[in-house]
Amino acid sequence: MDSSLNNSNHLFVANLQNVSLEKLVKSKLEVFFDQKNETQVSIDGFYKVFMEQVEKPLIELSLLANRGNQVKTATMLGINRNTLKKKIDSYEIKVRNLKS
Repeated sequence: MDSSLNNSNHLFVANLQNVSLEKLVKSKLEVFFDQKNETQVSIDGFYKVFMEQVEKPLIELSLLANRGNQVKTATMLGINRNTLKKKIDSYEIKVRNLKS
């Protein structure tokens, strides 16, 4: 494995404010793939699992920021409101609990 990956890319919590989301995700994926290789576990469908784990909290927090307003949330995310509604249903997100 590339030695530069082991030097500084595995991030500490105290440093999170200064780290881009891209670096944070990359660091987490590096740890995941290191562990996967060590255990020789096969992961099928990882892309879908990964996207769900990123997308669900993105939608939940976006809805919270917009007090449950799906039109504003869809606009903020740059997706169609119907697409947002399908994702809310798919992830079983409780929009009611997000309204103030």
